[in-house]
Amino acid sequence: MSETLLELRNIKKSFGTTDVLNGIGLSISRGEFITFLGASGCGKTTTLRIIAGLEKPDEGQVLLEGRDVTYLEPHQRDVNTVFQNYALFPHMNVEANVGYGLKIRKVPKEEIKKRVSDMLKLVQLDGYEKRMPSELSGGQKQRVAIARALINSPKLLLLDEPLGALDLKLRRAMQTELKRLQKKLGITFLYITHDQEEAINMSDRIVVMREGKFEQIGTPDEIYNCPKTSYVADFVGNANIIEGIVRQAGEEEILVETEGQIVKAVSDPGVQAGDKISLAVRRENMKVCGDCEEGLEAVLKDKSFQAGQLHMTLNLNSGKEITVSRYGMDAPLSQGQKVRISWEPQHAVPVDIRREA
Repeated sequence: MSETLLELRNIKKSFGTTDVLNGIGLSISRGEFITFLGASGCGKTTTLRIIAGLEKPDEGQVLLEGRDVTYLEPHQRDVNTVFQNYALFPHMNVEANVGYGLKIRKVPKEEIKKRVSDMLKLVQLDGYEKRMPSELSGGQKQRVAIARALINSPKLLLLDEPLGALDLKLRRAMQTELKRLQKKLGITFLYITHDQEEAINMSDRIVVMREGKFEQIGTPDEIYNCPKTSYVADFVGNANIIEGIVRQAGEEEILVETEGQIVKAVSDPGVQAGDKISLAVRRENMKVCGDCEEGLEAVLKDKSFQAGQLHMTLNLNSGKEITVSRYGMDAPLSQGQKVRISWEPQHAVPVDIRREA
């Protein structure tokens, strides 16, 4: 079991009459890359600011290596933060920006110079020491900000949507770079984003937040393939959510009545016959067939081609809209055609199980 570096205990925070955090708790291991994922306003940045010491919680504790740092000032914590806007000093060159923290701590000049040089090599900016921030690209500025945050070897690095201002190609390159740095240095990263793809690509664990609470915590594989709620299933990967009633519950599969038909889904220990249930089925795990006799009846509404995938929008008999994705340019189906939608049982995951009292 990994050693715990950071622990949040029952953190609550309100601004005026608005509850922003509702008693969240979490343990983060040393050397972990953990991402807080959620829509704007879910409380993820407030959580980061409380960990950094920039906000104080109304209730609860923040423990760093078992030490209560809840009410300590930011400079009293061994924590650094990288912001989306970089926050570089415009009047200082790259060398001065990166070495600023060491200078404040009165580290000898020669040691500062060497450590700055080593850090710039690490972020692949060696030779940029004398450049001014105005002479750098967005990606270069972000690397300088990361180098400045890492040079003090903090126990924990907080990153608040640090790649949000970059274009898509550069953002993906920086995702790889950040993950490489984190594994090389062994520093714990706590990353904030609303981008599900970013979270899945980079994280050891993901914390999905919703309205000031932790909706689900798990590995990228667990979050994507085994969502616990319809919110997680839809927010991470845009799953189709299909409502139904469990008619039979077995050890491996369950039979669910939906749209007047019986479909199969993977079993869940908490499911019983008679439960109202939602099934989460990923778009890429659905099949559309124009001449099949099994599956849910639907009508093809629209087709579009994006990023190497064909997306088909269909309406079930109830009018519910379903989206199915597959690789390829086209499918031999026409708008308005009646089709059938099916899936393998293991790809239909029960979520939001509701039992009548």
